[in-house]
Amino acid sequence: MKMTPKHLLGLAVILASFSPAFVTSTYAQLHLEIAKAPEQAPKIAILPFGNDQTIYPIVENDLNRSGRFSSASKNLPATASINNINAAAWKASGVPYVVVGESKANPDGSLAVHYQLYDVEKQQFLLNELLTVPASRLRSAAHMISDAIYQALTGIKGDFSGRIAYVLRNPATPEQRYTLQIADTDGEQPKTILTSRDPILSPAWTPDAQKIAYVSFETKRPAIYVQDLATGQREKYASFRGLNGAPSFSPDGKFMLFTASMHDNPEIYQMDLETRQVKRMTNDSAIDTEARYAPDGKSFIFTSDRGGSAQIYRYNLADGTTKRLTFRGAFNARGSLSADGKYVALVHRPSGSNYKVAIQEISTGITNILTPTSLDESPSFSPNGQMVVYATREGNRGLLSIMSTDGRFRMNLPSEQGEVREPAWAPK
Repeated sequence: MKMTPKHLLGLAVILASFSPAFVTSTYAQLHLEIAKAPEQAPKIAILPFGNDQTIYPIVENDLNRSGRFSSASKNLPATASINNINAAAWKASGVPYVVVGESKANPDGSLAVHYQLYDVEKQQFLLNELLTVPASRLRSAAHMISDAIYQALTGIKGDFSGRIAYVLRNPATPEQRYTLQIADTDGEQPKTILTSRDPILSPAWTPDAQKIAYVSFETKRPAIYVQDLATGQREKYASFRGLNGAPSFSPDGKFMLFTASMHDNPEIYQMDLETRQVKRMTNDSAIDTEARYAPDGKSFIFTSDRGGSAQIYRYNLADGTTKRLTFRGAFNARGSLSADGKYVALVHRPSGSNYKVAIQEISTGITNILTPTSLDESPSFSPNGQMVVYATREGNRGLLSIMSTDGRFRMNLPSEQGEVREPAWAPK
């Protein structure tokens, strides 16, 4: 049977995911591949830190994959160290920014990491900071340094120290066929949250990033669980008759939106997380699903086929009115709002069987197709709104991609041990 947008919408509700191709083992490593590098970007030299070989390559990699900078740390005629930068030599090399640093052990076993960001043209330090970190957290310290450098040079907060949740599927390990994992944004330091022989879907972070919700089929019927990441303890929050899926938390963490079919038709419901009281939000003969709160908590967007095809709508919590947001294309679903609420990333079908990630400016309705691939799903904005992570297929690989919202840079995060799906970028 040929899959139409209507069939896809129905399948999406069953799986709690608008996925045109939803197809991997515990602690499976994601491997970073640069798929598209920016053609022109300011050069920045990140030199080896004194007494340390761990921090500087992480910082270099972070700034490279931001799409805003180009590494110039190799084969340069100039050198530098803490408080010792020859501005004239670096200017002659055509490098506008230099990063130097050193690491020293403290008596208590922690490390003192001193780093500097130098502006060659202005001949001044833009950053000159000392961090004290446990020896086991050097990677985290490196990402924090990258965040600070990125903000100093762009005025935008960096997201290198963030985390991404995702689902891996590995048919080769039946008892752990599905794995919910969390990793750094470069794919490193993966941590397993849950393994199951049954599907795990729709991971969603709480606003404080301390807990994560997901849909599990471990009891052979879909149920929504919320798990504390520090303790591993979890609770079942929604296990009503029929479907239970697509969880989303309000900005204040007091409510959860989800899709349920307890009254036969898939609708949006809101749960008070303290009292567990449930309120029905939509009431339409169409399929309503994939609700996501707006950053101000005054509305939510959701996907519905009430107009004849899958499109994204906004529900106003003050008066219960609904407004359609998407009009371009026959299929728009899986909306994810930017932190400022001005943009929505979505799965967009421009023609045929192509499903791409697009970004729409809500105030104007202007929609720009972002991705070059054709089987994309589950877009999720980075907290600073500069990147989007999504799942896609390239050849026979199911992988994650992270792309800058201006389209200038893209990196892939495949796993050698299975297929990677359902990404969700953690809030700050």
